[in-house]
Amino acid sequence: MSSTTVIVGSSIGGVRTAQSLRLEGYQGDIVLVGAESELPYDKPPLSKSVLAGTAQAASICLLTQEEADEARIQLVLGHTATGVDINYGLLELENHDPIHFDNLVIATGAAARPSPWGERAGIHVLRSLDDAHRLRASLLGGGDLVVIGAGFIGAEAAATARSMGLTVTVIDPQIIPMSRIFNPEIGHWFGALHRDNGVTTIFGTGVDAIDGHQGAFSVHLTDGRVLPAATVLVGIGAVPNDAWLSSSGLLVDNGVVLDKYCRAVHAPSIYAVGDVARWHHPRHGEDIRIEHWTNAVEQAICVAYNITHPAEPREYTPVEYVWSDQYNWKIQIVGRVGNNAKHIVIGHPETHGRFAALYTKDGISLHGAATVNWPKALITCRRGMATGITITELRDALETQLTSQVMPVP
Repeated sequence: MSSTTVIVGSSIGGVRTAQSLRLEGYQGDIVLVGAESELPYDKPPLSKSVLAGTAQAASICLLTQEEADEARIQLVLGHTATGVDINYGLLELENHDPIHFDNLVIATGAAARPSPWGERAGIHVLRSLDDAHRLRASLLGGGDLVVIGAGFIGAEAAATARSMGLTVTVIDPQIIPMSRIFNPEIGHWFGALHRDNGVTTIFGTGVDAIDGHQGAFSVHLTDGRVLPAATVLVGIGAVPNDAWLSSSGLLVDNGVVLDKYCRAVHAPSIYAVGDVARWHHPRHGEDIRIEHWTNAVEQAICVAYNITHPAEPREYTPVEYVWSDQYNWKIQIVGRVGNNAKHIVIGHPETHGRFAALYTKDGISLHGAATVNWPKALITCRRGMATGITITELRDALETQLTSQVMPVP
């Protein structure tokens, strides 16, 4: 009797799981369920090319209907998952009959943290294609844009809005932007990057209230200032889409809690991938959840292997990797950075047009690295983490790269 694997969540984690199952030789039925009615699409372009209007839905599509048919992947789109019956192996959906599964992969991702200042027209979050279209329509109306939150989404959207000619202000309660990710020195450079590109930055200040309506908002800051805004983007983080599992019997705590093989605790036929997955990372010795594209792809490959090879599952032990494009900066991060780790900086954005920051906990081994406009350094860091290079050896190698090929400042 053929088995059925149901994947709930049609973004990158869900799509790559379905495709990887076929690559692993899985012969059973695959059902890919998505809450959105659109064909599966990639999300990193939403704050960049989609918002700018240089990419359309077709160009960011992850899986066409023809590709799904060829791979024998059944698409069930436009239906939100509402629950799981573990005992009977049923995925419960809104406005659809329950779907039986032998294996279930939860890939429902994360949602933008809701705006605490209301969700009326003109106050936006950015997490879906519809979100990007609504925000773009508001930006095309002109006027000032206020971005609340200087993380990756807010920073990328601010850069895109500047490329569209808008006046942009970025607000963040942190005194130094990106300080949750990097050390203060690097964070200051990010703040300077935005100011050099015409963005007004207000750091170390929060938002008390937003009055008014679309096209004529008043953003009240905690220091008493009031900013006018035609449009407001709220980018204050994300929360895993796990509330629908509250009565499932699965262990849910800031995501679906998994073992080192990405299997749900006490439910070995249920897996999770991507932003909603919180698994035990053997190398770190702790449960972690990662909200990055690369992690979703790599975790999907691991889960597909473990479903097709249940007697010899693989541990999921990735080296973290994330990137961001802001103005003329290509930012790439490998491993773990920040968190008060010691660091060494090679290069300077003004002097060399590129730099790398190396992070270590013990002063010897490389814990993580962040590079800007320096892809060769990123490759060197990734290889170094795999081979166990010391931070001193890596610093010497990058300093040699820096002096042997001086890049012009962008």
